[in-house]
Order: sequence, then C-alpha cells, then structure tokens
Amino acid sequence: MAGQCDCVTICPHSYRQGVHSNVHRSCNMGELVLWTATELYNILNQSTKFSRLAEPNYLCLLDARSKREYNESHIITARRAKQDEDMNFQLPESVELDCMMYCLVYDSRTNSLDDEGPAINCARVMSQLCRHPVMVLKGGYEEFSGYYHFLRSQKVFWMPQEIDEFQPYPIEVIPGLLYMGDQRQASDHHIQKNMKIKSQINISLEPMNLSLMGEHVLHMAVPDSCDSDLLQFFLSACRFIDSHMMPNCAVLVSSDLGISRSSTVVIAYIIHYRKCTLQEAWNHVLKCKTNMRPNRGFVQQLSEWEKTIIGQQNTDISDPKF
Repeated sequence: MAGQCDCVTICPHSYRQGVHSNVHRSCNMGELVLWTATELYNILNQSTKFSRLAEPNYLCLLDARSKREYNESHIITARRAKQDEDMNFQLPESVELDCMMYCLVYDSRTNSLDDEGPAINCARVMSQLCRHPVMVLKGGYEEFSGYYHFLRSQKVFWMPQEIDEFQPYPIEVIPGLLYMGDQRQASDHHIQKNMKIKSQINISLEPMNLSLMGEHVLHMAVPDSCDSDLLQFFLSACRFIDSHMMPNCAVLVSSDLGISRSSTVVIAYIIHYRKCTLQEAWNHVLKCKTNMRPNRGFVQQLSEWEKTIIGQQNTDISDPKF
C-alpha cells in the first residue's frame, strides 16, 4: 500500500460508474483512502487454499452505523465499531491494528473523504494505530448491499471454523460483467445465480458439471504447463467474452485453481479490451486477485499478444515480478 497506487479504470459501459478508481488522500500511515464496493468485494473473496478471512491480521472490517442498523444486517465478518458514552469512537479490542493488512470502515452512505460522518470519524480514530492507510467504503453499506446482497449477514460473532469454511465467490475483474474463479465456483449454481453469470470459459482438461450449455460455454482443454499453447485461444476467448458480456449477463473465466490459466486469459482480454500494455493489464488483474500467477510460458505468450494488439512489446517480462 505504500507509495503511489497503480489503478486501471476498466468499465466505460458498466452500470457501475467509476467502481475501480481509488480516490486517495495519501498513501502514508495515518491517512484515509476511499475504496469502492468492488474493491471490498474482492478483499472479502481472496483465497489461497482457504479464505484469507481466516488470517488473523488480514482484514479488520468495522461498521460505524447504529446498533439497530448493524443488528438488522451488516457485511459478513464486520464487527460494530465501539463508542463511548459521549459517542466518540474507540479502538476495537483484541485487534492489532498496526499489524493489520486491511482496515476498512463503513457507514450507511459516505461518498467522499470530505464528508463528515460516522465512517470518516471512526476511520480517523483507527488511523492513529494503523500502519497502512485506513479505507472508507464509498457508498457505504447501502451501495455495497445493493450490489452484493448475498454478502449480508446478521451474525455478530463468527467462530474460527465458520470463517475457515467460508466459500469465496469469484473475483470481479470488470464489475458486474467479468469474473475469474476456480472449478468449485464455476460449478456452483448459487454463485451463477447471485453473480448473474450466463456464460463461462472453462480452461481445464476436464469439462465441468454446468447448467449452462451450448453457445454459452467455451471449453479450452489446456494443461497448466509452460509448454502449453494458450496463445492460440486468446482471440476466440476475447470474441466469446465480447459477445456474451453485457449488463445482467456476466462471464466467468475459470480453471482448476483459478490462478494461472484463468488469469492468463483474463489478462489477454484486458489487453484486447483496453488496447493497453501487458503491464497495465497485469497490474489491474493482480489488484483484483493478489495471488494470480500465470506460468512463465503463459507470460511469454502474453508478451506476444501485447505486440499483436498494440503493435509493439512495451512490457519487459524479464522483470522478476513477471
């Protein structure tokens, strides 16, 4: 989080305007950052073998609304921000804020860091101890729950086992339009319904048990190997996404683990869609899914695809981060 934050706005035809543009006051300790509903959604759904929510120093999510509003419904795993008798916000108990990767505060509807409201007031208190900037949810609970009603809860206390068993949703790459996930998510009918997923690209050796049929499924049987030729499928994958991605009709790109093959195709699509460099597309997808990792052979193929789309290879893939 230190230094300048690299962000690509991806969504000119989406019904959610500006959902992937951070508004920063600073990236220094003790400052506030405005984050969108999509960014919080992706934080909640990061996973390795298990959900990252199970990690003790991963996310501190605070609800700064009234007790009545919190009890009626709140974002999953959120705890209510505590206040003293004078209604001043207090630091949460048993939370090591200085070690926390993400600390995010929300109220009903804060839209600017210049607003004066519960979320901003609470975030300022949290920023006294947080090593990273404290995030404030743009649009608050109202906007987030409007997009992600299935991530609301009335549960006040989460047992460690319940968090361990939490099943993450696919990562959102273009809000409401394009998702990236694993085999379990691709086969989950509830996920398809909640995310309005109408079409899928399956990049694994085995066909999946899908309710979607025919022209709504593109199966590319490619092993996750440095020797595999995924480049030959980039154009057909991009055409498939272009023709199926529209409001209320999202596309899911999946592979066995949702890390290498699916991220490769999604990066290729962003290069195609935005006519941007591999570096820019990489940064965007990495921001959405922090453990995405195309294998070395796929990185070379993405470099060739960059030259095909924008006419030259602008990205130095010898950089260790690739």
